[in-house]
Amino acid sequence: MQAWLDILENKIAASARPRSATEKLHWRSLRLFLLYRITLSLTLLSFFYSGAGPTFLGSTVPDLYGIVVTLYTALAITSVLFFLWRSPNPEQQAYFALLVDIAAITLLMHASGGVETGMGMLIAVSIIAGALIMGGRAAFLFAALAALAVIAEQIHAALSDAVIPPRFFQAGFLGAVFFATAMLTLVLSGRVRASEQLAQEKADELDHMAKINAYVIQHMRTGVLVVDASGRILMMNDPAWHLLGMPAATTGSQLVKASPELTHMLRKRRAAPKRINNTFRSQRQGPELRAHFNPLSGREQGDMLIFLEDTSQITREAQQMKLASLGRLTASIAHEIRNPLGAISHASQLFEESPDLDPADRRLTEIITTNAVRVNQVIENVLQLSRRDPGKPEKIRLKPWLDKLTADLIKYQGFERQNLHAQIDPPETEIIADPEQLRQVLTNLCNNAKEHGDKERLQLQIVGGMIQEYNHPVMDVIDNGPGIEPKVAKQIFEPFFTTRNNGTGLGLYIAKELSETNRIRLEYIPGPTGGSCFRLHFDHWQHENLPA
Repeated sequence: MQAWLDILENKIAASARPRSATEKLHWRSLRLFLLYRITLSLTLLSFFYSGAGPTFLGSTVPDLYGIVVTLYTALAITSVLFFLWRSPNPEQQAYFALLVDIAAITLLMHASGGVETGMGMLIAVSIIAGALIMGGRAAFLFAALAALAVIAEQIHAALSDAVIPPRFFQAGFLGAVFFATAMLTLVLSGRVRASEQLAQEKADELDHMAKINAYVIQHMRTGVLVVDASGRILMMNDPAWHLLGMPAATTGSQLVKASPELTHMLRKRRAAPKRINNTFRSQRQGPELRAHFNPLSGREQGDMLIFLEDTSQITREAQQMKLASLGRLTASIAHEIRNPLGAISHASQLFEESPDLDPADRRLTEIITTNAVRVNQVIENVLQLSRRDPGKPEKIRLKPWLDKLTADLIKYQGFERQNLHAQIDPPETEIIADPEQLRQVLTNLCNNAKEHGDKERLQLQIVGGMIQEYNHPVMDVIDNGPGIEPKVAKQIFEPFFTTRNNGTGLGLYIAKELSETNRIRLEYIPGPTGGSCFRLHFDHWQHENLPA
């Protein structure tokens, strides 16, 4: 019966409107009351017709008992439908159910032999249920109605010359029991209701806090995963999903499906907690991630809380802060530096024009001039970074734009036509970027290749378009130079990092910063047989990314 009622309630009440805590309490109380009524009516019905129950059931007026118990069962089942439809409200349904119970049980008691059968005590159960649902004076009203019904039954028995004599004393005592039951139930139910309301308020607060925590976890910048002892993902927020390369694995999947590298690191951590390098790459071209492992139960073999951080983001923020401070400092002292620097450069030029300089002194003036130019270039680059504008991205058709760029490189940057090759495939490839900032990125990359390579045998290729490996346009700047040693490859985009004594260390950093300003991803790819390749990924090249 319980299971049957649960199934019906789940199907019909699934679309019921939201209810308050008090109303939920009333519906739960009514639900228990209806279960009791159905069980009682079916029991009385089966006992009577099967003859397996007490012999006094329907012993006085069998026909009346059969009609009343059948109607009572039908009304009890019908009331379940009203309960599932949630109409009318629980108080009104309880009113109707109590009236039916008082009338039906009184008649069944009369048909079975009167007060002596003890069936009148069944009304007390209904009064208790009514007090829980309705409360207040309504419970006493139904206690009074029940007492009057029992006394009326005894009066009818006395006037009808029934075989069983009336028992007015027992009827009065039963009426007193009804009132006492209503009063006691009201007192106790008030306390229970207050306790349950307090518990519901606390539960609502906890639920609210849980929702806030879930929202914060999902929208924080740090990736968060919870993995159990078997390697199953119990929770993964959106940043973690993106940092791991948006894998097909979700909550409930094995961690190895989301990231084999992180799974391997977790196993090493559990085997030797203090001997692990916590940096890894979940994708070959993805960012370098740092994992922090925190055992939730204090045991390495239990549930593990994992925080994921993008180390490139942390490094970039640190560099931004450093350059911001350096930019402010440079802007404030640039005037003070340039005045003496200009004087030094001018004096050096005057020395060079002197016909009496010997070769050693002329070499010294060249050193002065070269380093003065270098200092001035450092100041210009840092000032450029500190006052860089966000750019104005627009749609660019790569082939004509690149043809003009290569012509400018040959005309103004000292490149030879036979050493510079450009190709875009397909020719109609388009991207979104700020043309001037993209021009500076390509110029810096090409000049970097010229400065670090053999100028006599330099071969520089700029190849772009759509390739099968990606679903977005890319552009490669490839040279045949000596390449970059693996141990310093991770540092090449850091500011002021250079492998040459006369370099500023800002060319590649500026290229990286300008690329990120245009939402372009710049990466270094070592050549398989030497040389270098700097690849630009135009991940956000769709037209809808254009500003309104």
